[in-house]
Amino acid sequence: MELNFEKGGGFITAVAVCVYTKEVLMVASMNRESWKETLRSGYATYFSRSRNQLWKKGETSGHTQCVKEIRVDCDLDSVVLFVDQHGFACHVGFRSCFFRSLDRKGVRQGVVVPEALLKMDDLSEQMHQNSLSDNIL
Repeated sequence: MELNFEKGGGFITAVAVCVYTKEVLMVASMNRESWKETLRSGYATYFSRSRNQLWKKGETSGHTQCVKEIRVDCDLDSVVLFVDQHGFACHVGFRSCFFRSLDRKGVRQGVVVPEALLKMDDLSEQMHQNSLSDNIL
Protein backbone atom coordinates (compact mmCIF):
# COMPACT_ATOMS: atom_id res chain seq x y z
CA MET A 1 0.00 0.00 0.00
CA GLU A 2 1.46 3.35 -1.05
CA LEU A 3 0.73 6.30 1.24
CA ASN A 4 -0.01 9.77 -0.16
CA PHE A 5 2.87 11.93 1.10
CA GLU A 6 2.41 14.50 -1.67
CA LYS A 7 -0.99 15.64 -0.41
CA GLY A 8 0.64 16.91 2.80
CA GLY A 9 3.71 18.45 1.20
CA GLY A 10 5.84 15.36 1.72
CA PHE A 11 4.34 14.45 5.09
CA ILE A 12 1.57 12.34 6.59
CA THR A 13 0.00 12.73 10.02
CA ALA A 14 0.70 9.99 12.55
CA VAL A 15 -1.41 9.54 15.68
CA ALA A 16 0.14 7.38 18.40
CA VAL A 17 -2.40 5.49 20.53
CA CYS A 18 -1.71 3.21 23.49
CA VAL A 19 -2.42 -0.33 22.33
CA TYR A 20 -3.68 -1.29 25.81
CA THR A 21 -5.81 1.70 26.91
CA LYS A 22 -6.63 3.22 23.49
CA GLU A 23 -5.56 6.60 24.91
CA VAL A 24 -4.31 9.10 22.32
CA LEU A 25 -0.68 9.72 23.22
CA MET A 26 0.61 12.16 20.62
CA VAL A 27 0.40 13.42 17.05
CA ALA A 28 3.45 13.86 14.84
CA SER A 29 4.56 14.07 11.22
CA MET A 30 6.16 11.36 9.13
CA ASN A 31 7.94 11.61 5.81
CA ARG A 32 8.76 8.67 3.54
CA GLU A 33 12.05 8.01 5.29
CA SER A 34 10.58 7.97 8.81
CA TRP A 35 7.71 5.78 7.58
CA LYS A 36 10.15 3.26 6.11
CA GLU A 37 12.26 3.30 9.27
CA THR A 38 9.17 2.66 11.41
CA LEU A 39 8.25 -0.33 9.25
CA ARG A 40 11.84 -1.60 9.26
CA SER A 41 12.55 -1.23 12.98
CA GLY A 42 9.11 -1.76 14.53
CA TYR A 43 9.60 1.41 16.59
CA ALA A 44 7.91 4.75 15.90
CA THR A 45 10.14 7.13 13.98
CA TYR A 46 8.83 10.56 13.09
CA PHE A 47 10.13 13.60 11.26
CA SER A 48 10.86 16.67 13.37
CA ARG A 49 9.96 19.71 11.30
CA SER A 50 11.56 22.07 13.81
CA ARG A 51 14.89 20.19 13.70
CA ASN A 52 14.45 19.09 10.07
CA GLN A 53 15.55 15.54 10.83
CA LEU A 54 14.33 12.04 11.62
CA TRP A 55 13.27 11.55 15.22
CA LYS A 56 13.16 8.05 16.64
CA LYS A 57 10.78 8.41 19.58
CA GLY A 58 12.70 7.70 22.77
CA GLU A 59 16.17 7.86 21.23
CA THR A 60 17.24 10.41 23.83
CA SER A 61 14.72 9.87 26.66
CA GLY A 62 14.35 6.10 26.44
CA HIS A 63 10.56 6.57 26.16
CA THR A 64 10.13 4.40 23.09
CA GLN A 65 7.04 3.40 21.15
CA CYS A 66 6.99 -0.22 19.99
CA VAL A 67 4.50 -0.38 17.12
CA LYS A 68 1.98 -3.22 17.47
CA GLU A 69 -0.56 -2.29 14.78
CA ILE A 70 -0.93 0.34 12.06
CA ARG A 71 -4.17 1.61 10.56
CA VAL A 72 -4.29 3.81 7.48
CA ASP A 73 -7.09 6.28 6.77
CA CYS A 74 -9.28 6.27 3.66
CA ASP A 75 -7.26 9.03 1.92
CA LEU A 76 -3.95 7.26 2.56
CA ASP A 77 -2.52 10.41 4.16
CA SER A 78 -2.83 9.66 7.89
CA VAL A 79 -1.98 6.70 10.08
CA VAL A 80 -2.79 5.54 13.57
CA LEU A 81 0.07 3.74 15.28
CA PHE A 82 -1.07 1.48 18.11
CA VAL A 83 2.00 1.43 20.30
CA ASP A 84 3.37 -0.11 23.45
CA GLN A 85 4.52 3.14 25.08
CA HIS A 86 7.57 2.75 27.30
CA GLY A 87 7.65 5.75 29.65
CA PHE A 88 5.97 9.03 28.80
CA ALA A 89 4.92 10.11 25.31
CA CYS A 90 4.89 13.84 26.05
CA HIS A 91 8.18 15.74 26.10
CA VAL A 92 7.02 17.77 29.13
CA GLY A 93 6.65 14.65 31.26
CA PHE A 94 3.06 13.50 30.87
CA ARG A 95 1.92 10.12 29.66
CA SER A 96 -0.03 11.79 26.85
CA CYS A 97 0.45 15.12 25.08
CA PHE A 98 -3.32 15.58 25.49
CA PHE A 99 -3.37 16.34 29.20
CA ARG A 100 -5.30 19.64 29.05
CA SER A 101 -9.08 19.72 29.14
CA LEU A 102 -11.04 22.25 27.09
CA ASP A 103 -14.51 23.54 27.84
CA ARG A 104 -16.56 26.36 26.28
CA LYS A 105 -14.65 28.96 28.30
CA GLY A 106 -11.28 27.71 27.13
CA VAL A 107 -8.55 25.57 28.57
CA ARG A 108 -9.25 24.58 32.14
CA GLN A 109 -6.37 24.80 34.52
CA GLY A 110 -5.14 21.51 35.82
CA VAL A 111 -4.23 18.26 34.30
CA VAL A 112 -6.56 15.50 33.21
CA VAL A 113 -5.07 12.31 34.63
CA PRO A 114 -7.74 9.72 35.32
CA GLU A 115 -6.79 7.52 38.25
CA ALA A 116 -7.10 4.43 36.07
CA LEU A 117 -4.42 5.80 33.73
CA LEU A 118 -2.01 6.31 36.60
CA LYS A 119 -2.37 2.62 37.40
CA MET A 120 -2.01 1.80 33.69
CA ASP A 121 1.54 3.18 33.70
CA ASP A 122 2.63 0.25 35.86
CA LEU A 123 0.61 -2.22 33.83
CA SER A 124 1.88 -0.77 30.56
CA GLU A 125 5.47 -1.08 31.76
CA GLN A 126 4.85 -4.70 32.75
CA MET A 127 3.27 -5.46 29.37
CA HIS A 128 6.12 -3.67 27.61
CA GLN A 129 8.65 -5.94 29.29
CA ASN A 130 6.61 -9.01 28.35
CA SER A 131 6.22 -8.00 24.71
CA LEU A 132 9.67 -6.74 23.73
CA SER A 133 10.09 -9.69 21.41
CA ASP A 134 6.50 -9.51 20.18
CA ASN A 135 6.78 -6.68 17.63
CA ILE A 136 4.38 -7.05 14.74
CA LEU A 137 6.57 -5.17 12.32
